[in-house]
Amino acid sequence: MSLNLQHFMNEFIGLDNWSLFFISIFINVVISILGFLPSVFLTAFNISVFGLWPGIGISTLGESLGAIVSFYLYRKGIKFARIDQILSNNYFLKLKEASGTEWIILLILFRMVPFVPSSVVTVAAAFSSISIVVFSVISSVGKIPSLLIEAFVVVNVLGADKGKAILLGGSVVVGMFYLGCRWRKNSRS
Repeated sequence: MSLNLQHFMNEFIGLDNWSLFFISIFINVVISILGFLPSVFLTAFNISVFGLWPGIGISTLGESLGAIVSFYLYRKGIKFARIDQILSNNYFLKLKEASGTEWIILLILFRMVPFVPSSVVTVAAAFSSISIVVFSVISSVGKIPSLLIEAFVVVNVLGADKGKAILLGGSVVVGMFYLGCRWRKNSRS
């Protein structure tokens, strides 16, 4: 843990590492249930507080538990509301209609995408016939590469000087703008 963050945690908040561990897991579950918040900021916090590999491990555990809880709640909500209509998103439909090996491959691939809330994948899984056990294993394994990419970016941003951070931020904005334009173009066609 960095000296400033350690001092802040000990002096002002009074939380030990175990408390922070459970709070981090809880926040990750809440982020997963809400479905629209990215967890990269929590990954950055975990790496800052616990170190690189323990932080990645805690983020992986939190995101895995969050996906499992979300899957369970989404599936119960679908049954409760008697909803059987699905969004018209092609990826969503592809996941919903997949089965067997195709579902496993798609789930792993979609889970590998970093910086994207994974709620679309979880909701699609809840609409499908996949079991919670299979979903849990595949989802957790698929999330590991994504978290490693997030961790790499987080470590570089945390260790960057101001110029590198501005360059990285600008690159992200340009990339998001490009993806937004492509998405808008594809949605019109």
